[in-house]
Amino acid sequence: MRGRALRPLARRLAHAVNDPEVLIVGAGPAGLTAATYLGRFRRRILVVDAGEPRACWIPVSHNMPGFPAGIGGSDILKRMREQAEEYGAVVMSGRVETLARDGDGFVAQVDGRAIHARAVLLATGVVDHHPDLPGVERAVQRSLVRVCPICDGYEATDKAVAVIGHSDKGAREAAFMRTYSDRVTLIHIGSADALSRRDELDRLGVELILAPLEAVELEQDRVTALTWGGQTRAFDLVYSALGTSPNAELAKGLDARLSGDGRLEVDLHQTTSVPGLYAAGDVVRGLNQIAVATAEAAVAATDIHNRLRQADGLTVAD
Repeated sequence: MRGRALRPLARRLAHAVNDPEVLIVGAGPAGLTAATYLGRFRRRILVVDAGEPRACWIPVSHNMPGFPAGIGGSDILKRMREQAEEYGAVVMSGRVETLARDGDGFVAQVDGRAIHARAVLLATGVVDHHPDLPGVERAVQRSLVRVCPICDGYEATDKAVAVIGHSDKGAREAAFMRTYSDRVTLIHIGSADALSRRDELDRLGVELILAPLEAVELEQDRVTALTWGGQTRAFDLVYSALGTSPNAELAKGLDARLSGDGRLEVDLHQTTSVPGLYAAGDVVRGLNQIAVATAEAAVAATDIHNRLRQADGLTVAD
């Protein structure tokens, strides 16, 4: 009985892998949202999942619409994947190694296998630059070291907050955190010349420490940061403002237009400068938020569907 039940799934997987209409690279919130929309548009979709989207690092999100009590990143991804698969999307573990034009479409090499698609959506995200310190990954998992003050700055209200930075980005985040607390410290680990906003920090009452960090230690629900010469300071929360690197290598290979920070430029339909190539989520220039990523994915998926309908002669001419 179980063998017979698995046969339709195996056929669907084989069909999607061998003949997808749309290839989605990335199984984070953007990629899975697009997969749900395209599945409901009755398109054949293959989602290639390289594992561990940025969202899986979220211990609990309290600004995810519809979850006032909060929800963890892994639960968000689990629900979104189940929804996409409900409408026929196939999610396959693997990594897209190269992406090239193939006539009017594309061909991707996925773990040594060629996959052809009529359209491609890049939902490849970014990689956070965490401080190179012992214990930092455990601190991130416990929500003691954070990377997104827009997501969870509210939880820092009236707490002792440290921001780790190496440029004026750190100063901007420290200034932003003054929205929530009057106990904000900027630990600037870059060169002194890289920080040009000292007067503003002083005006806002942000303490400035110019020193390299040596370690992050956890004590129950607090972070102990060992800084200059072994001197110890304790904080309730630490924010890393060290930036990100976009996963845009596949787009670079197609000469897609990038913004100054290396992320993809898109139009109002999430189309890149390469026809048929779309992008949504953190890899696109803009606000790194799940709500934004899902909205961009919905726009992209709808335009992909309409573009394919037009190519198939299924639209009414203006």
